[in-house]
Amino acid sequence: MNLVDRILTIVVTATITSFVWIVAGGSLIENANSDSQRDATRPAEAAPSPSPSETAPGVADMATDSPEAGALDTRTPNAPSSQDAGQLMVPVKNIRPSDLTDTFSDSRAGGVRLHEAIDIMAPKGTSVVAAAPGTVEKLFRSDAGGLTIYVRSPDGETIHYYAHLDEYAEGLKEGQRVRRGQRLGTVGSSGNASDEAPHLHFAILQTTADAEWWEPANAVNPYPLLTSR
Repeated sequence: MNLVDRILTIVVTATITSFVWIVAGGSLIENANSDSQRDATRPAEAAPSPSPSETAPGVADMATDSPEAGALDTRTPNAPSSQDAGQLMVPVKNIRPSDLTDTFSDSRAGGVRLHEAIDIMAPKGTSVVAAAPGTVEKLFRSDAGGLTIYVRSPDGETIHYYAHLDEYAEGLKEGQRVRRGQRLGTVGSSGNASDEAPHLHFAILQTTADAEWWEPANAVNPYPLLTSR
């Protein structure tokens, strides 16, 4: 067989082989796309999500038998009444109402937040007294406030917050009832207060009786309540 015959044989063989593969491949693709093969080749398409009536036994019952959620507490804190305000006294010994400065709306942290309290300046060690009767709910040390006291009013809706104390009064403990004017501790500069300017940070927080001491509350300006007599 000469060279020309060999080349011709190779070309014919390749052409026949290609034709066979094209025909066979087309048949396989057609069969794969047919309805009879779809369940096997594309199970995600063939199996739709079950309807609610087809869910497993007990699932629907669990949803319908679960207790209804209670309504949200929509009560809003009330501002102190005139009677409550009249019970307030300046919570630092020997400081008169005329000595106070209204710093409630001053900015803090470079203007990031409002002060929402008043700073009562006094020498370190000056007695801090309860501005009104209540119950010591929490004695707490924080990075910002230092030694702090949270006193909740008898009706549970007001918290008086005393911060930057130097020390607590001897025997003071959580759950203790305190009377108006009772000694709670001493003025200091604990927390982030300056050692050169000891003072009491005093805040009034309006809350609800079922709220925890650490939950957000509405701040009320103590200044007009302590100075309007």
